[in-house]
Amino acid sequence: MKIHYENDTELAEFEAFYKEYRRDVVVEKKEKRYRIHVTTITRLAQDYALETKNGGFFLVEPNIVIVDEVTKNRIEETVAYLDECNFFEELGGF
Repeated sequence: MKIHYENDTELAEFEAFYKEYRRDVVVEKKEKRYRIHVTTITRLAQDYALETKNGGFFLVEPNIVIVDEVTKNRIEETVAYLDECNFFEELGGF
């Protein structure tokens, strides 16, 4: 299993930590690829509040994974745990 970051720069990692989300994470497993959207509960709540205030509804992104902090280390630990729980077998790969 491999984890790829489509924008794998120090700046992207810095921004992901402070913006509390990352949408460029791709997990590769057994010749399949899975895109996951990593966020914190704080950022998710902020997005929810803003979207429902402006549009009356909130659409959750597919394959969202909520973590306590958006760092490569936390993402890698979480992906390893999700793999142990067979999370990726439930998703449609690309």
